[in-house]
Amino acid sequence: MPKEYYFISDLHIGGDEALGECDFENELIQFLKEIQTQSKNAELIIIGDAFGLWEFTQVVGKEKVETLFAQFPKIFNAFRVAGENIKITILPGNHDYEIACYTEFVDLFKDYNICVEQTPAITRQIANKTLWIEHGNQYDEVNHMPDYGNPYALPIGYFITKNTVAKAGMLSRKGRHNWLKDIQSVYPTELIPDWLLSNYFYKEMSPVLRWMLLPFLLLSGLTFFVLGGAALEFFKITNDNIFLNNRLFDSLGIVGSLLEIILIINAIALLVFLALAIPFGFVIRDLKRTLKRFDIELDPAELTGEKEDLYINAAQKIFNDDPDTVAFIYGHTHTPSIQSIKKRYIINTGTWLKQFERITPRFGLLPPIYVPLYCLNYFKLKTEGGNIVMEYHKIDKSLTSDLTRIQRLMVSHKQNKKIIEIPGRTTIEL
Repeated sequence: MPKEYYFISDLHIGGDEALGECDFENELIQFLKEIQTQSKNAELIIIGDAFGLWEFTQVVGKEKVETLFAQFPKIFNAFRVAGENIKITILPGNHDYEIACYTEFVDLFKDYNICVEQTPAITRQIANKTLWIEHGNQYDEVNHMPDYGNPYALPIGYFITKNTVAKAGMLSRKGRHNWLKDIQSVYPTELIPDWLLSNYFYKEMSPVLRWMLLPFLLLSGLTFFVLGGAALEFFKITNDNIFLNNRLFDSLGIVGSLLEIILIINAIALLVFLALAIPFGFVIRDLKRTLKRFDIELDPAELTGEKEDLYINAAQKIFNDDPDTVAFIYGHTHTPSIQSIKKRYIINTGTWLKQFERITPRFGLLPPIYVPLYCLNYFKLKTEGGNIVMEYHKIDKSLTSDLTRIQRLMVSHKQNKKIIEIPGRTTIEL
């Protein structure tokens, strides 16, 4: 029986066209090389969504797996070599659900020393205690499998993925920048419209049109300042007469005249917006109340919190049913974390996919900027001194920024707030 367990999840390797690339290929191969030399009494468990089989729309059945092997020969050769020394187990998620449905898929992966567990959840033993392991999609209404093992009983998430992520993979290279394929990295998915608008403005909009709009968007803050100063002077709160008499702009010559024109246009647009904002605000407020009655949430923070609560409740049930279970380990939501409930632990293994941090530009009314980042990581559980030790390891990855020049100028230095700090070592005292 293995004495050490390694856990990763949500690699999402493979898919149509541009999705047939893996940004972390070198890091994954190096990780497999490192763990295969540490101990033969070890098991690597990939907790679902190792592969993006839903993202293949041009091939079906066995051809999907064969195409996957052909896309990433170096990765699968690394699996084969590592599997000679340690056990490698894959638990199906929702994106690679098909490997839970066909026995021939088990044999195909066995050729690369990968063991496929065709079940929604598994357990492992360590120090006479139990680890409960599952991908986590069964608690997600959009990706819940209604008849597990039936390849035709597919959730709505399959059709969404097929018509968005897979389609994005086929279209991504047609853009000015190869960005559309990253739609699978936007989480929560309710942010996708905002993300699309951001990338359209910064990456796909006609450069001439963008540069025409920039002065107005960038100087919106100055517009508020000037209007505020003019209002103070108009109501005799101040007597400087800098703004009403145009002394500020007259002193700047031609530049001042151009600024004045831009600010006048901005002010007119602002007044029109404010006039429309009042009735529109009432409509938005009523719409939110209506959606809330139907249990539909639009706030990204609330969405993330509600989804995580589902797993806390599921873990609590497992803990109540089996007192020997000390850890509930899952993935799916792409956010690594460790939470404690009365000396028992809930572990989210996160994702190796590119992630995004939504950042408001430094100034102006520019669209938000989605800054890319990676959180390559793995969890390791082992026995030590009669206790169970949980280790959290990060894997360094150099990030080649795909931000445009304007985005880099507008992004503040305070980044990576999305990455939650996790203790490198946590002990479960037995």
